[in-house]
Amino acid sequence: MTALRALYSAALFLARPLLRRKLARRGRQEPGYLQAVEERFGRYGSASEPGFVWVHAVSLGETRAAAVLVEALRAEWQSRGRPFRLLLTHGTATGREEGQRLLQAGDVQVWQPWDDLGSVRRFLSHFRPALGLLMETEVWPNLVAEARRAGVPLALVNARLSERSLASAWRLRALSRPAYRAFGAVWAQTGADAQRLERLGAPVQGVLGNLKFDARPDPAQVSQGAAWAAGLRARDGRGVVLLASSREGEEAALLARLQASPGLLAAARWLIVPRHPQRFDAVSDLVEAAGLRVGRRSQWRDDGPADADVWVGDSLGEMPMYYGLAALALLGGSFEPLGGQNLIEAAACGCPMLVGPHTFNFAEAAEQAIGAGAAWRSPGLDEALQQALQWLAAPEALAVAAEAGLRFAGAHRGAAANTARAAADLLERAER
Repeated sequence: MTALRALYSAALFLARPLLRRKLARRGRQEPGYLQAVEERFGRYGSASEPGFVWVHAVSLGETRAAAVLVEALRAEWQSRGRPFRLLLTHGTATGREEGQRLLQAGDVQVWQPWDDLGSVRRFLSHFRPALGLLMETEVWPNLVAEARRAGVPLALVNARLSERSLASAWRLRALSRPAYRAFGAVWAQTGADAQRLERLGAPVQGVLGNLKFDARPDPAQVSQGAAWAAGLRARDGRGVVLLASSREGEEAALLARLQASPGLLAAARWLIVPRHPQRFDAVSDLVEAAGLRVGRRSQWRDDGPADADVWVGDSLGEMPMYYGLAALALLGGSFEPLGGQNLIEAAACGCPMLVGPHTFNFAEAAEQAIGAGAAWRSPGLDEALQQALQWLAAPEALAVAAEAGLRFAGAHRGAAANTARAAADLLERAER
């Protein structure tokens, strides 16, 4: 163990009381954080049989991407005549709640262990997974190093690394480079991700695409949203503009512009869906503080949203419905320097997107969507709002963009099956 990793390990051990306090604080808003807290420190109940395929999906977005991978893994293991048992780990309450849908008989779901040596070693000793698959950016120095020491073949799947994250990792390269090197395999989303990962020493064995393209939106939800949108348009011809997966600061900026411009407010119907559920109440309060009437999804009737100045989508698992309801959407996280959110789901739902200047977390997907005609780039929120009104007045152009989004999403599928085959091959090589 390097001196820096020893220092890192000691710091995380000493920080465990801080983690407990943080979980207690988060648990007041999201009770899921109070569930099975001791699992985070590698303490479990009944004994476990070895042989799990371990998938770590830290939060909601990664868990939704993991859903298509888990389905493909089950099919691949079955085709090779192998039993499949899933060990699913998460870091957030929303991820854990979403992950419950993926479990079948014999599967296990627990929290990701805190990355101090004791917690990680207890986790690996208890479950003894046959294979580990960490989703996207989840590189934890002790978890990766101890898995290698325990003989667990470990891969980073659907891997991505932005220029900003590379710069941060490079500043701590004495800690990060050994962690990336310790993987048995890394499968990148894009060629640019692969190059950045290789700079940190990651053993990139292929560019397999983005699992999020393989996620199919619920057609019933899309249809429900579209039906509500048609009913709303029949009233006064106004379309819905959605601020999708918004982050702190973006809602206030939008509301300030709506408050200052009655014409803008009246030109469309406005819907905000915050990225994080713990902010649903806060965003609703922002709408009211701006002097605007708020309508919350949780209060809608079966016939759709009641009249309001701004709706707040305070529900989980209904993004396809929101995209079906919207004529077009503004991409959250892209109008502040936050890197943007996933726009693939919007394309797959046939919802055109306006993206801001900050999409470094999904740079290639954003540029591909723009190139395909499924999205447009705006230099800032003011320009995006004006562009939204122009597109609302051009329904034929919006229909063309919606079709482009469907084609764009469909053309990039296949990452799940490719990753499942690569994972099975990795396990079989390790067993030889």
